[in-house]
Amino acid sequence: MMSPGCSRLIKINLVCVGTLKEDYLRKAVEEYKKRLSRFCDYIIIELPESCPAKEKQYIMKSLKGFVIALCVEGKSVSSEGFAKALENISLYNSVVTFVIGGSEGLDPEVKTRANLRISFSEMTFPHQLMRVIFSEQLYRAFTINNNIKYHK
Repeated sequence: MMSPGCSRLIKINLVCVGTLKEDYLRKAVEEYKKRLSRFCDYIIIELPESCPAKEKQYIMKSLKGFVIALCVEGKSVSSEGFAKALENISLYNSVVTFVIGGSEGLDPEVKTRANLRISFSEMTFPHQLMRVIFSEQLYRAFTINNNIKYHK
């Protein structure tokens, strides 16, 4: 999805706490990162894992553009709804930053700073697996918005 009026790709930052320890998770994220390269500049920023209050200081320094916190208290959206939201946000923002907290979640101050909060499910996912799920849904959103057969 190109930014209106220019030929550069939108920049998507994913700020996440911790590193991917499992090789299969790293490979999955790298595959989606490769697929996403035709639609956006997808940057993953890994921050040290601690407790939400300490993680907050690193997260807050990494927030750029329109900020979306992924948290259970956020609004639930379908894949189509997520695609539409991303399309609308990208009309006015060339940088969108998503945030995934650590195993204890996000500090309330980070959630308050976010322009939008989205919940991918009422279920709890390991934060490392959430990075894969998010990357896939981001790819799905771009394919929906660009009328590319992937989403069923």
